[in-house]
Amino acid sequence: MEPSPPHAAAGNGASLSAAASSTSSESGRGSSDEAKQNLAQVTESIQKSLGILHQLYLTVSSFNVSSQLPLLQRLNSLVTELDSMQKLAENCKIQVPMEVLNLIDDGKNPDEFTRDVINSCIAKNQITKGKTDAFKSLRKYLLEELEQTFPDEVEAYREIRATSAAETKRLAQSQSNLPNGDTKVKSEH
Repeated sequence: MEPSPPHAAAGNGASLSAAASSTSSESGRGSSDEAKQNLAQVTESIQKSLGILHQLYLTVSSFNVSSQLPLLQRLNSLVTELDSMQKLAENCKIQVPMEVLNLIDDGKNPDEFTRDVINSCIAKNQITKGKTDAFKSLRKYLLEELEQTFPDEVEAYREIRATSAAETKRLAQSQSNLPNGDTKVKSEH
């Protein structure tokens, strides 16, 4: 087999993880396209490095004296590719949680991290929902009790709440109708 010529990207464990979780938050369309292009180049380099590693495996598994030169050429290709991958990876602004890298080091699937984070969010969401429901029940109970004791004040409170809610809704609608998505509140003089 002929060694493949070095390409414009290379890969190591950190780059693999970085390529796997592209969570770059670039502002603007141009920088987003550039980030996607950089990530694509790193991914391409990773694929190329994997191809070279496969070629090395085949060369080593059937090694004899005549295959020494192809072996050295492939090793040089791999080193060159890893070097260019490192340079390309510097342009990728990707942050990978240490927990993901630790899972990979432990030989576990990094999807476990995502599953654990989602399960944690669901549990916290349920706790928050429980608290919200408890406060709603308390509010309802207090209003019922207050209405029995202070009916006029509770009626005035409900009118104020209805007026406030209508005003908030009107302001929200007027803000959404502003040109260019501008969210400034128009002052009324």
